[in-house]
Amino acid sequence: MEKRYYLSTTDKKIGGVCGGLAEYFEVDPLLVRLLFVFLFFSFGGGLVLYLLLWILAPKKPMEW
Repeated sequence: MEKRYYLSTTDKKIGGVCGGLAEYFEVDPLLVRLLFVFLFFSFGGGLVLYLLLWILAPKKPMEW
C-alpha cells in the first residue's frame, strides 16, 4: 500500500494538518506544531501553508 498524506482524525488540535504530517513522516506531532509556529513568527508563511494544507489535503478515509 502506498504512503499518502491525510489530515489526521485522531491527533488534531485545529484541522489535523500537523497530526497528519507527523503520521506521514513518523515524527512527534509536537515537533511539527513547533515548526509551524516558528515559520509563522519568522517568515509569516506558516499560517498560509497551514491553511493551504487544511483546504487541499484529503481527509483520511474510514477504516472498517
